[in-house]
Amino acid sequence: MALPLSQAQRATNPVRVLVVDDSAFMRKSLTTMLEEGKQIHVVGVARNGEEAIQQVQQLKPDVVTMDVEMPGMTGLQALQQIMSKFPVPVIMVSSITVEGAQETLQALEWGAVDFVPKQLDGVVSKIADIQHQLVSKVLAARYAGAKLKRMPVTGSVKPGVMPAKALSSQSVSVTRGSKLIAIGCSTGGPQALFEIMPTIPADCPAGIVIVQHMPKSFTKPFADRLNNLCALEVREAVDGDEVKPGRVLVAPGGMQFRIVKKSITSSVVKLSPNIENHPHAPSVDIMLKSVAALYGERTIGVILTGMGHDGLEGMKAIKAAKGRTVAQDEASSVVYGMPKAVVEAGCAEKVVSLSKVVGEIMNMV
Repeated sequence: MALPLSQAQRATNPVRVLVVDDSAFMRKSLTTMLEEGKQIHVVGVARNGEEAIQQVQQLKPDVVTMDVEMPGMTGLQALQQIMSKFPVPVIMVSSITVEGAQETLQALEWGAVDFVPKQLDGVVSKIADIQHQLVSKVLAARYAGAKLKRMPVTGSVKPGVMPAKALSSQSVSVTRGSKLIAIGCSTGGPQALFEIMPTIPADCPAGIVIVQHMPKSFTKPFADRLNNLCALEVREAVDGDEVKPGRVLVAPGGMQFRIVKKSITSSVVKLSPNIENHPHAPSVDIMLKSVAALYGERTIGVILTGMGHDGLEGMKAIKAAKGRTVAQDEASSVVYGMPKAVVEAGCAEKVVSLSKVVGEIMNMV
């Protein structure tokens, strides 16, 4: 197992990256983006999945960026082989189409730690934003290496479990005493949610809302995938959606997501453009603050793995409103950024491994 690097070692040991893409233009562009600073060194490039597997074995990179769509062995197939034989943090480079989203979500289930959009034909500011995402995610992924486990090769794309939906819980209306579970996550969040959401019982007496940092073309396929895995109804939220037990609402990408009062017995989703120019749309902070203001002590705030500190101010608001708070621990987080900020600020009532998060939530409902 790799030992954590000291601050001095991080300064003198750049992250060693393997770039995998069938396009010579993309290989060069990604290499240039990554090596602009001194924190990252591209140790090799590969044109397809077969070369990627060979290079990972020979070069032992800290992180791999993997194109999703390649001729011959695809990025998904290469990822499966890599994660089953010599696990290394892999960041998928994906198109922002619906098809690209489906494949990327499959990659996250199979062990990829994150993804970045493959969109380098836009304006300079957009390209600069992609570069920032790419560099930040590669640097964060380095520390996920020691936590990776070998993943079994599962063959072709895995279908959802498709459990029977619990109509009884979905038909329950929100009452004044109902609680609301509000979950925020970023890097590593999809994997975490794929693991824990299917374990939430169909008769959970609280509504659930989720903010996962994702582009707008990804959140509906993501919600649909969760819906196929869970006994609860899961869907991408639309403006005016009612919050109620048995229903999980996933915030759509590109919009700010709030919960507002509709009547004395009900609350609904309010979507709005990102006029605040918040770094994240949707923002965990904005969602959690709205929930704390409306539900007060009936709020259960949950922060899972993620980069940065989005969610800290929201968890402070929940704590001030005497709500309950849960944070994922460092050992089980792909990136211990968002939970760490909450824990260090003293805003986490419970700090537990991912496997115990649902148990803590159900104890609080």
